[in-house]
Amino acid sequence: MAQAKKALAKNNSRQTSPRIVRSSVKTYDNYIGGKWVPSESGEHFENINPADTNDIIGRFALSTSKDVNAAVNAAREAFDGWRNTPAPRRAEILFRLGEILLGNKPRFTADMTREMGKVLKEAGGDVQEAIDCTYYTAGEGRRLHGFTTPAEMPDKFAMCVRQPVGLCGLITPWNFPMAIPSWKLIPALVCGNTVVLKPAEDTPFSTYNLVEACEQAGIPPGVVNLVTGYGENAGAAITNHTALRLISFTGSTETGRTVASACAERNAICSLEMGGKNVIIVMEDADIDLAIEGAVWGAFGTSGQRCTASSRLVVHKKIYKQFCKKLVEHAKRLRVGNGADAKTDMGPVINADAVKKIMGYIDIGQKEDGATLACGGKRLTRGEYARGFFIEPTVFTDVAPDMRIAQEEIFGPVTTVIPTRSLDEAVEIANGVRYGLSAAIYTTDVNRAFRAMNDMYTGIFYVNASTIGAEVHLPFGGTKATGNGHREAGTQVLDIFSEWKSIYVDYSGKLQRAQIDMVEGMG
Repeated sequence: MAQAKKALAKNNSRQTSPRIVRSSVKTYDNYIGGKWVPSESGEHFENINPADTNDIIGRFALSTSKDVNAAVNAAREAFDGWRNTPAPRRAEILFRLGEILLGNKPRFTADMTREMGKVLKEAGGDVQEAIDCTYYTAGEGRRLHGFTTPAEMPDKFAMCVRQPVGLCGLITPWNFPMAIPSWKLIPALVCGNTVVLKPAEDTPFSTYNLVEACEQAGIPPGVVNLVTGYGENAGAAITNHTALRLISFTGSTETGRTVASACAERNAICSLEMGGKNVIIVMEDADIDLAIEGAVWGAFGTSGQRCTASSRLVVHKKIYKQFCKKLVEHAKRLRVGNGADAKTDMGPVINADAVKKIMGYIDIGQKEDGATLACGGKRLTRGEYARGFFIEPTVFTDVAPDMRIAQEEIFGPVTTVIPTRSLDEAVEIANGVRYGLSAAIYTTDVNRAFRAMNDMYTGIFYVNASTIGAEVHLPFGGTKATGNGHREAGTQVLDIFSEWKSIYVDYSGKLQRAQIDMVEGMG
């Protein structure tokens, strides 16, 4: 338990004590049993704009294990009513939720940029992903398919159906504060589960907006419960709660392992989405300008704070110098600033701890023998940057595959360029990390594209596109240390939030022993 608290405290958090709050700032409560209620602690923590730390967005409930218990009890009381609501009826409510999200997209977008820092276009994409997920998954309310199959014995009918898992704990990160909660929440609901949701402490407002929309859509009390707070208290209480049959977690690999261990101890289902060290392979026949666009977008979109970020660029030696020159030119042209400014290309990173970690890796890269800091590498602190967490877009060239900056997840606006002599070597380099989330290749040779597609051991693969940009109707997830084999999005997510039940109906009027009784006329 102590280990779980320690690891969860590190996940997606500032790792600091709650700030002294200001009385003029609006406070936001938990949502438990269909009511907005304060935390048992009576305390709050501040949600801070990473582009301007003087801007306090709100004071959110600092939840404890008592709040989690109350939320779990509410979910338990609501479970039978919700699971017995026909799936098409559940889906109709979720469709209304999609309509509410769509109608509020401009406001939710602005709120997200303010609390998370990503530029408005990206925040709008985050909200749109939640909308897309809701519409798509609502459609599955009429397609929660099982199947029938011939039985071995006469006068016997065999089929299988899905049933809900039960009570689910959802722990979500700060980098996609509406999209990722929707990936978990909406499939859980359409399958008939009830949930306790804890958003990252850096971005509770966007998830608050999502849950408030659930209330407006008419989702019954207790079906969706929201508790805000820190991982060491609220997160650990969710992970270790014996009544929660499933824990779905997105965050760091270290914390994911702790969650998995806690779930294993009580035989709970565990769905993990963790780190990535994603690669773009650029062959000598590639459209270089197109590849540069993809590399810049993949490396510096969301300030590099995506699990699918293009943090490694493996480039053929024949075009290496040309590629590096253009990449650096494009990186230097990126406008860094407040994401609310339409002219901004890249916003801040999420908090002071992120700055410390990223700058630490930049220092490591500069000390590693052979690597060259081609551009960036500095924290921006003057003028408009003085009150925010801004770091220059950073490119390291002449990087060896085994360097730490080429092996470890940095989660910031830093990318590395690694030279290669062939496709086979590029694939070997690309596969040579502990993660296996996303990869891409730029080439005009269809044979090379298919070879890479076949040989890359990742959950997602792109041809002539960046490593970011997943769509909700395909499964999302990775191999190796990226996760534990589950997939979110698509119809495959239904296998996380439902369990199979096989049903046999014998109308023969006698005992028939499968595999024992010989069918008449056979053998």
